[in-house]
Amino acid sequence: MAAAVVGASSPVIKVAALSGSLRKASYNTGLIRSAIEISKGSVEGIQIEYVDISPLPFVNTDLEKNGTYPPEVEAFRQKILQADSILFASPEYNYSVTGPLKNAIDWASRAPNVWAGKAAAIVSAGGGFGGGRSQYHLRQIGIFLDLHFINKPEFFLNAFQPPPKFNNDGDLIDEEVKNKLKETLLSLKAFTLQLKGRY
Repeated sequence: MAAAVVGASSPVIKVAALSGSLRKASYNTGLIRSAIEISKGSVEGIQIEYVDISPLPFVNTDLEKNGTYPPEVEAFRQKILQADSILFASPEYNYSVTGPLKNAIDWASRAPNVWAGKAAAIVSAGGGFGGGRSQYHLRQIGIFLDLHFINKPEFFLNAFQPPPKFNNDGDLIDEEVKNKLKETLLSLKAFTLQLKGRY
């Protein structure tokens, strides 16, 4: 689907944002909230919508009836289909992506694959490597999905290294990290426009 257009020279990139964590005060979901705030304030031409993956049932082809999907799945697939690009907030579980995120990825990859041809970016927060291993695994999955990830900047955040990066509600409070998040969004925007032949 083509990017929404405001005037002939002002394309608005529609971004679907997914968090791999279902925890209420998740730092990764907090990164998405911060990205939405940044997009409204200092990144012109990008519109981010958080897409909740918690209502999705476990992938089970028995739930597919005559080429249709359960309502929750179809609504999710439409959100992905209508987006110009994807922002993944991917925490690391056991060196990989989380179960809920993999489940969402698999539902949207069912025929027709609604991920195909879209630009994407990944951010992650956690301990140690800051979720980096999950990002590399997600990139590997994206090859089969025909997703096109930005290469730079990479965004890995050690959420537990002082000074505090998040408050108790999971909101990002570190201004330096917010600037890095802004750089990621600008790169995603530019790459999306490039893929669409508008840059």
